[in-house]
Amino acid sequence: MAKIQTILNLEIPAGKAQPSPPLWPMLGANGVNIGQFIKEFNEKTADLMQKFGGIEVKVKAKLTIYVDRTFLLEIGDPITSGLIKWKLKQTSGSGEPNKKKIWTLTRADLEEIYELKKNDLNAHDVEAGIKIIAGTAKNMGVEVKL
Repeated sequence: MAKIQTILNLEIPAGKAQPSPPLWPMLGANGVNIGQFIKEFNEKTADLMQKFGGIEVKVKAKLTIYVDRTFLLEIGDPITSGLIKWKLKQTSGSGEPNKKKIWTLTRADLEEIYELKKNDLNAHDVEAGIKIIAGTAKNMGVEVKL
């Protein structure tokens, strides 16, 4: 097995990796075949893109790059703020989250997001996971009704 050169932790919209900044310079500087990376990433996340119905949801990706310029791509869970935007069918949060609450999430909404994120959250149970997601929602200007 080849020696690891570097590990990159990326957040990229599901199914929408493109050979443009900031991705292209980062991959190019590490000797990654950009076309191969984009093809593999988009194939692995195409089902997520369809699931979220056109709302851009970023997913976490861990890219292990080896000295022989090969790489291993591991796809993680979508980021919490992206799932909240998907659930609300919005493209962004409030411009003034502390002053202007513009949407509302119910406990059922938070539970649905939790089910998608539970493997990635640092929570011991459902209640703790819901509190983490609710905190992110509040920081986006979303009212939470528990």
